[in-house]
Amino acid sequence: MTGISTPGFLARERTIAAPGFNRWLIPPAALCVHLCIGQAYATSVYKVSLTDRFDTGATQIGFIFSIAIVMLGLSAAVAGKWVDHGGPRRAMFTAACFWAAGFLVGALGISTGQLWLVYLGYGFIGGIGLGIGYISPVSTLIKWFPDRPGLATGLAIMGFGGGALIASPLSAELLARFDSGFDPTNVESVASGSAVASLFVTLGIVYFAFMMFGAFTVRVPADDWLPAGFDPEKVKQRALITTADVSANNAVKTRQFWLLWVVLFCNVTAGIGLLEQAAPAIQDFFRDTEGGTTAVAAAAAGGFVGVLSLFNMAGRFVWSSTSDVIGRKPIYVIYLGGGMILYFLVATVGDTSTALFVLLTAIILSFYGGGFATVPAYLRDLFGTYEVGAIHGRLLTAWSAAGVVGPYIVNGFLDAQGEPGTLTSAAYQPAFFTMVGVLAVGFLANLAIRPVAERFHEPSDPTEKVTA
Repeated sequence: MTGISTPGFLARERTIAAPGFNRWLIPPAALCVHLCIGQAYATSVYKVSLTDRFDTGATQIGFIFSIAIVMLGLSAAVAGKWVDHGGPRRAMFTAACFWAAGFLVGALGISTGQLWLVYLGYGFIGGIGLGIGYISPVSTLIKWFPDRPGLATGLAIMGFGGGALIASPLSAELLARFDSGFDPTNVESVASGSAVASLFVTLGIVYFAFMMFGAFTVRVPADDWLPAGFDPEKVKQRALITTADVSANNAVKTRQFWLLWVVLFCNVTAGIGLLEQAAPAIQDFFRDTEGGTTAVAAAAAGGFVGVLSLFNMAGRFVWSSTSDVIGRKPIYVIYLGGGMILYFLVATVGDTSTALFVLLTAIILSFYGGGFATVPAYLRDLFGTYEVGAIHGRLLTAWSAAGVVGPYIVNGFLDAQGEPGTLTSAAYQPAFFTMVGVLAVGFLANLAIRPVAERFHEPSDPTEKVTA
């Protein structure tokens, strides 16, 4: 993508902040993008309606989300250097165009009954917007907050986890307005195809406007800018922090990159595995142990998913900020080691109490969100700030892989046990125990991470560095 010309108003030089610029304006600009693309977690609102519209199974509709997540990882990996060296405005602008276009093409597919157009639109085109949008503010935030990188990236990436909290009720309300026969309070209510198509058009327009606001608000610091009172040398004295910069091309040659790839893959696989099975698990548990009806159990599951979303979002900020104090490697010891213990407890005693099950799984989801928000700061510690956005983009291929592997593992176990809605708590144990093993692999990979060797460092003279 290096050969693509950029209009002057998107050029990086036009976004350099003037002296005295308030750096705390940058996280809200990043949030404008991440809250919008976080809608990807809210697809369950209209999943049943799409199943009805296309007269197909949940698996075929689920492919829409899977394609989007795969494209997120691939586009982030391919466009990472282009994003890093072109600046955040160009990247956010591009992400907004792809994300909005994905909704519009998807709406066309829904209105004409062509599922492949939804795959192309929301899945492929929208997925590119997801990937570019996700990494667009990362390197900028880290440069503005070298003293608190975990807090800064946590603030922004928190938006991706919390986007569903806005998108879910908003989508339900809009569907009710577009289809008078749709009842957002009834889990069995199905919206018409035209209503879902109108929803897609509306979301595409609204998200485009918000993301553009973020694109034209964001700024980059001058090359010699540092926060008042910040001493880079003190930061470099901390364990695991590389004292120089590493390019994206060299980063992928290091064992540290691939160990961290395994860490992220395992953390995400376990998190997605929980998201895949938690809602049906609590429905079966609530029905069998609390004596609730199927409708009541479904309503309980809906509230439970909301609780998980809150912890997913909060974990991205709380745990990532904590990593600024205790360090990135120790915080992943908590994510992975604590996750192993909690998953084991879910498998063995989680069915003894609804409150206990909710508490254990909510903390696991906070670790899942925290892992996403902390990884950019971990990369900054290991590889410096030079091309951290591009390195982050390549690392997100672990997310794409986990997005395929996690559901496959869980659904494979559950399909062998029977149909959701008829299962007992024991049917979920094999999947839960498998996730303990997955987290153990990530735990060992994190322990093996050491500082990057000097032979991978970039020259100290900036003019000698190879740019994109």
